[in-house]
Amino acid sequence: MSIEKVREYFKTLGREGDILEFEVSSATVELAAQALQVEGKRICKTLSFKSDEGAILVCAAGDARIDNKKFKSVFGLKAKMLSFEEALEYTGHAVGGVCPFGIERGDVRVYCDESLKRFQTVFPACGSSNSAIELTSAELFEFSKSEAWVDVCKLPG
Repeated sequence: MSIEKVREYFKTLGREGDILEFEVSSATVELAAQALQVEGKRICKTLSFKSDEGAILVCAAGDARIDNKKFKSVFGLKAKMLSFEEALEYTGHAVGGVCPFGIERGDVRVYCDESLKRFQTVFPACGSSNSAIELTSAELFEFSKSEAWVDVCKLPG
């Protein structure tokens, strides 16, 4: 199971006990916000895109949307999401639980979007459709092994 791989990863950091599991689904921003009883914008979603070398994961705030012009400017290619099958293949996590933790493939690059820096803590998934962990943006950046902070999203309004 994917959550077990993430649990093992967080065990190496002494944080496996911080993983939250729910009796209900947290597979979407809205469901995760309900399960955690927080605003949806504090949910950290992991968006997965195709690249020439493999895949790009962008961790972004729950209310952020990819800005295609910014994405192309930063990555030099059009934002094309991975299919459900490709997301599982590249990350080892099924859609609904995709996260940047415990990824073993070398052709997957992780980035954190600036939209997350608005919050003291955010809640990314932990490899299943009913899990999350509360992390500061600095912890998310470190634990996800992000390459850089990027500005590739737009916020509502």
